[in-house]
Amino acid sequence: MTEPVWLTAEGKLELQRELTQLLNVKRPELARKLKEAVAQGDLKENADYHDTREQQAFVEGRIQYLEVVLRQARIINEGENQGLVRLGSVVTIREIGEQEDETYRIVGAAEANPREGKISHESPIGRALLGCRKGSKVRVRTPGGEMTVRIHNIE
Repeated sequence: MTEPVWLTAEGKLELQRELTQLLNVKRPELARKLKEAVAQGDLKENADYHDTREQQAFVEGRIQYLEVVLRQARIINEGENQGLVRLGSVVTIREIGEQEDETYRIVGAAEANPREGKISHESPIGRALLGCRKGSKVRVRTPGGEMTVRIHNIE
């Protein structure tokens, strides 16, 4: 049995939209570009052909990845958090000794995007926060060293 891929309902919709875009827009567009490049003749020195083939390979790989993720997806139940950090929680923390809070949503690895404040439950911070309560001090071991944070809020 394969491991489930944990997604928020919102994250699943985003991945489904991306898959639809790739299947219905990007894949046909690349097929058209490839056909045009082939029509130009000599493929050995045809930069358009090689570029399009590279893009096509990336798109096909992404399509396969998204299909697997969506097939194995389990939606995170975002109901009452019972005061504990869990998958789907929005957690506000502050590193001890620092002045600014950081807010993260704990999501599955397939949905993680630190720039958007979404961190995986498998990441060092995500793993350390799971199961903790508001007000808790949590020690986190990261590749950059160890730090201690306090949980200020859980939604």
